[in-house]
Amino acid sequence: MSVRAVGTTRTLDLIVAGGGPVGLVTALEARRRGLDVAVVEPRPSPVDKACGEGLMPTAAGRLRALGVAVHGRPFVGIRYVGLDREVAATFRHGPGLGVRRTALHAALAAAADRTGVCRVEGRVRDVTDDGSAVAAAGMRARWLVAADGLHSTVRRQAGLDLPATGRSPVRFGIRRHYAVRPWTDHVEVHWAPGHEAYVTPVADEMVGVAVLGPPGTGFDEALDALPTLTARLRGASAVTELRGAGPLRQNARSVRKGRILLVGDAAGYVDALTGEGLSTGFTAAREAVAAVADDHPERYTGAWSRATRRHRLLTGTLLGLTARPGPRGLLVPAAARLPRVFGAAVDLLA
Repeated sequence: MSVRAVGTTRTLDLIVAGGGPVGLVTALEARRRGLDVAVVEPRPSPVDKACGEGLMPTAAGRLRALGVAVHGRPFVGIRYVGLDREVAATFRHGPGLGVRRTALHAALAAAADRTGVCRVEGRVRDVTDDGSAVAAAGMRARWLVAADGLHSTVRRQAGLDLPATGRSPVRFGIRRHYAVRPWTDHVEVHWAPGHEAYVTPVADEMVGVAVLGPPGTGFDEALDALPTLTARLRGASAVTELRGAGPLRQNARSVRKGRILLVGDAAGYVDALTGEGLSTGFTAAREAVAAVADDHPERYTGAWSRATRRHRLLTGTLLGLTARPGPRGLLVPAAARLPRVFGAAVDLLA
């Protein structure tokens, strides 16, 4: 980690709370705008996290535009696999990229160091906004962007937490990697009655498997309910420990309060079902930096809403349908009967 002393009397342009992928992309976008930025992250690099590890084409393209070289395994589309049938669709505008979270973080951290981002090991616990600047982690800046994840400390401190309603399904994610040559050039979603598993090719001899389901979903038990996937993994060694995240649904009252802006999961999260988390996070990062660089932070709320509306609508609709056993069981057969509709939906996700 590149750690440089930052004097408390010096006012930076931007502090980023959270040095995960979205936080580091925020910093890279800020440097492109000529802003002086510090990223505060308590964990040593590279940071791992339970996630599907599939970058949709939009996210992969944004990394290329930022000059971030990431080594992974391309995938060309999405395949839904049910108990008795399956359907696949290919992205129309280029592939996505399956990449280990640690490899992605290492590449982003290296790019941040090259561009002069100050990365500080620490935790943002208290934030003070006096109307002209923000003080946090012993530093002072004109703006603070919170990219500190699902359970954002900054979101809570700013009074922007919004409790989930009783109507929202409570879901958790669990991920593990297997040493096996990828058998497909798609991300596969294997559907069971109460949960689903996402298989992402992340290297020439490795796949990541992420299970999403309600509280109490066990990883091994979830795989036992997916015979097609179980057969594919038979004999393959698990090469990483189980890593979990959740509850996935998080709400925010607003994505901005004064000189504090929320991006990524900190701004609210629907579900990992559609795999768009990093794509929307990267887009929000760019919009947040544009708003503060132009001294028009009020623009960010509308920009965030426009940038994430499609994701929130599609993910929320699909989550609502699959929360009930009847519609959930009909999802893959319906997609197989309507391949053009399924293809159009996949292309929207891309």
